[in-house]
Amino acid sequence: MRVGIPSPLQSYTGATEVTAQGHDLEALLADLDRQFPGIRFRMLDEQRCLRRHIRVFVNGRQTFSLSEALQPGDHVAIVQALSGG
Repeated sequence: MRVGIPSPLQSYTGATEVTAQGHDLEALLADLDRQFPGIRFRMLDEQRCLRRHIRVFVNGRQTFSLSEALQPGDHVAIVQALSGG
């Protein structure tokens, strides 16, 4: 499936969109990490929860659960909020 990558994570992927596989969001993130080592750490905290500044949308609908079921034709968009001062 297609996965949209936010600018801050493109240093891992080298692209704005990549292809990954997974039956749910957790498996998809694991596949991304196999392809682009270290990227999952930037999205998940030590408790394996999405970091506060990360949002994930599946076919335009925000999801909060890593167990969100995915289908092969789905489009997943990862959005990362920027902060600073």
